[in-house]
Amino acid sequence: MKPDDAAYQFIKAHYPDCQGALLAGSVVRGEATETSDLDIVIFDQKISASYRQSFLEFGWPVEVFVHNMISYKDFFKSDCERARPSMPRMVSEGIILKDNEIIHGIKQEANALLDKGPETWSEETITTKRYFLTDTLEDFIGASDRGEALFIANELASLASEFVLRTNNQWIGNSKWTVRALKNYDETFAGEFIQAFDKFYTTGVKVDILCIVDSILAPFGGRLFEGFTIGKHK
Repeated sequence: MKPDDAAYQFIKAHYPDCQGALLAGSVVRGEATETSDLDIVIFDQKISASYRQSFLEFGWPVEVFVHNMISYKDFFKSDCERARPSMPRMVSEGIILKDNEIIHGIKQEANALLDKGPETWSEETITTKRYFLTDTLEDFIGASDRGEALFIANELASLASEFVLRTNNQWIGNSKWTVRALKNYDETFAGEFIQAFDKFYTTGVKVDILCIVDSILAPFGGRLFEGFTIGKHK
């Protein structure tokens, strides 16, 4: 069954009295793979608290994200505070399956948040993030054990991508969304970033990663160690 048809039938079978429903995720973006599921956002004023549930229905794995008319606002807020706007993005991109005249307003809220972008990092936050990125980079440089170096590289990729995105007022991502966030920021930079880490994973060569991280830190004074303090009382 086609994804939109399956989603519509799913709503009729499981949430016939809901006030609104949206189909979101990779099938909507045209990025579906053989393991993709149907992400469905449901608005039901009768439920007391939001919840998530998984199903196998109509030939599809289905993930439902069920909210009342207040709980979705809490998720909007928390997602934006962590700079990973999962819920606003699902609502913004979602195809309407059912609407009792509520979806348009909720979509407007989501779009406004996405357009605004995340809160700008303070100088204190930048300094702290710069220090821990430097610390992880130095661990990576000094790592002689292959296993340790692999896991340090993973952490370095996470910290470096977060730093470059947040200091450029961009949303961040997790897992596959990290790559998508980098590409959304700068396709060329994203390609260089991925290539640098891929080269290390396949050949063990670290220098390209060092160059990438140093280029990220350079506008903020480069690597930071001496003089950094946290939690010290005057």
